[in-house]
Amino acid sequence: MAAAQGKVIITCAVTGSIHTPSMSPFLPVTPEEIAAAAIGAAQAGAAIVHLHARNPKDGSPTQDPAVFKQFLPKIKAASDVVVNLTTGGAPTMSIEERLQPALRLKPEVASLNMGSMNFGLYEMLGRYKEFKHDWEKPYLAGSDERIFKNSFKDIAYILQSCADNDTRFEIECYDIGHLYTAAHFLERRLLKPPLFIQSVFGIRGGIGPHPEDVLHMKRTADRLFGDAYYWSVLGAGRNQMFIAAMSAVMGGNVRVGLEDSLWLGRGQLAESNAAQVSKARRILEELGFAVASPGDAREMLKLKGGRSVNF
Repeated sequence: MAAAQGKVIITCAVTGSIHTPSMSPFLPVTPEEIAAAAIGAAQAGAAIVHLHARNPKDGSPTQDPAVFKQFLPKIKAASDVVVNLTTGGAPTMSIEERLQPALRLKPEVASLNMGSMNFGLYEMLGRYKEFKHDWEKPYLAGSDERIFKNSFKDIAYILQSCADNDTRFEIECYDIGHLYTAAHFLERRLLKPPLFIQSVFGIRGGIGPHPEDVLHMKRTADRLFGDAYYWSVLGAGRNQMFIAAMSAVMGGNVRVGLEDSLWLGRGQLAESNAAQVSKARRILEELGFAVASPGDAREMLKLKGGRSVNF
């Protein structure tokens, strides 16, 4: 489904669990930093903010709802932005642990990975000589044998557990087979249209960032879902803005943010999530597109509204 009336949804993934605090001094870690980063991204033009949480003491990933509740009310009070909570968490976590924020806090949107996969972060080790915290180096090094588990049973468990919350899902697809898995759960009526398909390019273990990969993902999604979905993309690392622009000219939506890339340009660290959103917005507007507001995103994706969340 094309972006409504030329309006493109920008999602901003604020902090994530891929990068560690040693990789950038600008990565939000504390609840105060995450709240400020999300609000800044919304002010820059993001209609949706995709949120992870971190242990404020050492920056390690956490799915403790109590930590999320330290920043979610601040974001809600300051902005009308759509909040999207992760159920991915980190590959080191159990499915029950990963589910807790979405289950208990009942956001408008939650992310949902569509398959188990190798999720290689170990190549980042060669780019950094020093780490601030003891957990960082083993976390990256261990990814060469780590499986990010998202079985059919796991996916059904998340969908069924959140069914009464009226939370819709950002369907994260790291490969072509993940699109077929989404179609399977649509057929089982555990997902309902319109789907919000987030295609992920450039993660080691998933589909690559070549333009032919982007085209193949879009063609396959069109064939499987027709007009019953909205398409969005995220390009990891240096691929972020190129793939965002490619998505827009193909009728899709875009995701940027420090979860997906620490960079604003070649050799230039992004000093904020808002800087990446602003750059994506400039690209989109130069291409003749309007940026969707949170209200536009709610209408397009058939969301329940910000008053119906539990934070």
